[in-house]
Amino acid sequence: MYRVTRMPSIWREMDQMQREMNRLFAANERQRFLNTPGFPSINIWANEEGQFISAEMPGFKAEDIDISATADTLTISGSRAFEEASDETRYHRSERGCGEFKRTIQLPFMIDTKNIKASYKNGILAIHLQRAETDKPKKISVKSA
Repeated sequence: MYRVTRMPSIWREMDQMQREMNRLFAANERQRFLNTPGFPSINIWANEEGQFISAEMPGFKAEDIDISATADTLTISGSRAFEEASDETRYHRSERGCGEFKRTIQLPFMIDTKNIKASYKNGILAIHLQRAETDKPKKISVKSA
């Protein structure tokens, strides 16, 4: 008995490739979301003079937040205690995080670590970083000969 073989169509091959890609992404989807930086949520603005960082940190006290900086990195860390309920109550849902956190941010330029200003108001941490004088762009004038 003879077997008839057909050349696979391009559409079957594309279908197979899409199934394989879907399988690959589905296997790594959970791990991908676990590796994303999440807390605190930050916004960063920069100009020629410096950089401004704001971080959402509701429910923290100013004394529970630590900020450290080197020439080109900023680290925000702290901790929040677990809210204890009385013995006769049970949690229905607990979504607010507790414990320690640490987030390090790579800065786009060198900063002056002696002139960092930080404030905390209404759950928003605001940090102003001044650009180091040695890192500021210099204007060079060109003279004709």
